[in-house]
Amino acid sequence: MTATLKTTASHWGTYRAEVEDGKLIALHGFEADADPSPIGQAQIDTLDDPCRIRQPMVRKSYLEHGPGTDGGSRGREPFVAVAWDRAERLVADELDRVRKIYGNEAIFAGCYGWASAGRFHHAKSQLHRFMNCVGGATVSVDTYSFAAGEVILPHVLGNLHKLFGSMTSWPSIIEHTDLLVAFGGLPLKNAQVNSGGAGRHVQRDYMREAAASGLRIVNISPLRSDVEAFIEADWLAPAPNTDVAIMLGVAHTLVAEGLEDRAFLERYCVGYDRFRAYLMGETDGIAKDAEWAAAISGLNAGALQQLARDMAAGRTMLAIGWALTRQDHGEQNFWMGVVLAAMLGQIG
Repeated sequence: MTATLKTTASHWGTYRAEVEDGKLIALHGFEADADPSPIGQAQIDTLDDPCRIRQPMVRKSYLEHGPGTDGGSRGREPFVAVAWDRAERLVADELDRVRKIYGNEAIFAGCYGWASAGRFHHAKSQLHRFMNCVGGATVSVDTYSFAAGEVILPHVLGNLHKLFGSMTSWPSIIEHTDLLVAFGGLPLKNAQVNSGGAGRHVQRDYMREAAASGLRIVNISPLRSDVEAFIEADWLAPAPNTDVAIMLGVAHTLVAEGLEDRAFLERYCVGYDRFRAYLMGETDGIAKDAEWAAAISGLNAGALQQLARDMAAGRTMLAIGWALTRQDHGEQNFWMGVVLAAMLGQIG
């Protein structure tokens, strides 16, 4: 049978899907996308992989004795395959039991929602719509991608949606920036994923253009590969989760050497004097200087001091990777990133 090409969108981009006898046999890059993501190719094998769960599976003790009867074997006992109609009945009965005894708030409908690139099949929306038909449920708030940043930034900067709608573009960075400091790097794979399905991947081309322009990029990450090799970025490899200490050490050097933009801080910021007192050790007796930061991060104190000078010497862009939110006190990375940017006085 002759293979046909169908257009499909996924989180990793748009592809021409080659289908033969109803089976996906190949994914071809969309012709309007000069850099199709290789991640999408994994979908071909995933469809028929032996690890794929092909029908509903129910824990053995639950199937035989109902809820709350695992006999101490939960996590070790086998799962039993059942037909869809039986699985649907089990779920319906359990939802009904819980809401009648404990109330709808005892049901957690917290699906995150990355089920497909389309909105009709958006799992979170469908789940919430269904639960609302039977009285509602407890649902998740924010995201696991950027939760700490989502919560702290409105307190620091204001409306988060306005912030997301006014991000600095690559062409602007290339034209106007001397130094780009990336906490958490600039991993290309992250730019290959989009919840609605990207039509065209542009990050690699912009990064090549940035490298050719003479823009200096500093990658602050335990992984050198968090910035593509062709960029030839300077690499500072700290201990994981020490980004705030590094920013504090840089900030201390800015103050100690008179490099902070006091006019910007006085005109646009509130609370800087309280932060400065903490930074300089006036409140707790511990100066958060480059030596202090070096001991925590494993970096060289001199390198941190020079980085501070370089940041103040020209037009500097700070990038804070979303991954930095996924740790204890993850919100402090974004909070301190804003403080450091304000000290440089170049926002806007």
